[in-house]
Amino acid sequence: MDGEPHEPITWQVDELRYRIKSTHNRISGIVGIGGGATMDIAKAVSLMMTNDGSSQQYQGWDLVKKPGVYHVGIPTLSGTGAEVSRTAVLVGPEKKLGLNSDFTPFDQVILDPALTKDVPMDQRFYTGMDNYLHCVESLTGTFLNTFSKSYGEKAFEMCKHVFLEKDVWDDDSDDELMMASWHGGMSIAYSQVGIVHATAYGISFALGVRHGVGNCIVFNQLEEFYPKEYKEFRAMIDKWEINLPKGICANATEEQFNDMVRVSYSMTPLWENAFGKDWQKIITPEKLRELFERM
Repeated sequence: MDGEPHEPITWQVDELRYRIKSTHNRISGIVGIGGGATMDIAKAVSLMMTNDGSSQQYQGWDLVKKPGVYHVGIPTLSGTGAEVSRTAVLVGPEKKLGLNSDFTPFDQVILDPALTKDVPMDQRFYTGMDNYLHCVESLTGTFLNTFSKSYGEKAFEMCKHVFLEKDVWDDDSDDELMMASWHGGMSIAYSQVGIVHATAYGISFALGVRHGVGNCIVFNQLEEFYPKEYKEFRAMIDKWEINLPKGICANATEEQFNDMVRVSYSMTPLWENAFGKDWQKIITPEKLRELFERM
């Protein structure tokens, strides 16, 4: 599977499972070659080969009961962390949420930075910022531990080196960002993401905004929570001359706004990582609505 043009969808995973089972009595494994969407589909299809029902039944934490078939990930973008994470994020009828389980990670991963050399700069930036924001949310979160901190700090250092300190993108930049993606993915696998991802899930579900660019659109409104990292982010935007989309919610309907708030507000573990058990005293549905209206 390669080059998915949209966010992974539960019915798409279910259909792929059906097509494979109806044409093959037995398969050796699943290989996902591509960006984060493709790798998440590969992980989800692997799980659905051995677990009954629809993939939407397993959107949540530790709902998957059986290991999937052997699955291999080969990333062609760097930053999503999908090559190492314990989730396969899917958009379902009611929500955008991952199949989060110990059975989800790939059995084997092949990392080759040469596969990313022709990626356009804006796409490279958005996926790279996904990784940068993994580090921001992991390193500032309440779930932080020594294991996740060690990986997050290294990934953070590499992200800032390639996007802030270097003036020319070269082969070494591709090498470094691919390893930053791995380290950042390991960090959140043993801690959690937070404000950015919880909010970005809402605009992705309601408006179909892709994950990497959606994270950037959200983070552009979060200076009050991450003033230092926001300043770095804006410096990276300017340095690489990225035209970040604006006004994506300008024509959103009331139903779409309600969906954004509902989906984002339901991401309890992410909000707990960001603010602790009393997160609802800080983030209210009204606060989320106000954030979305500024995007």
